[in-house]
Amino acid sequence: MKASVGVCVVFVLALVGLGSAIKCHSCKDYMGTCSKTRNCYYDDACLSVYERGGDTYRQCIKYSDCNYNTIREKFPDISSFKFSCCTTDLCNAAAVSVSSRSVVAILLSLALFWWGVL
Repeated sequence: MKASVGVCVVFVLALVGLGSAIKCHSCKDYMGTCSKTRNCYYDDACLSVYERGGDTYRQCIKYSDCNYNTIREKFPDISSFKFSCCTTDLCNAAAVSVSSRSVVAILLSLALFWWGVL
């Protein structure tokens, strides 16, 4: 019984973030020190465009527009670039970070597992 309740709680917590809008970094920077954030729409992704000269553009973008041709149209002044799109909160940061929501979910899962074992 305890195990099934634990599984249900973990499942519900995993669904809490689904369907909500994400938050992305939103700025142009050279040193990777972007601190401005923006709440995006529910169908957006976080975009990072890395210019060959060193500048990085970070912003929200509609997920379906996350392709080379559309990004080239949105940034016509950049001749050579790489880009990446992601779909979790603040995932377009300069450094890879672990979402606090993920840490809480992992800790809760471990606690429920321990509780179910006893």
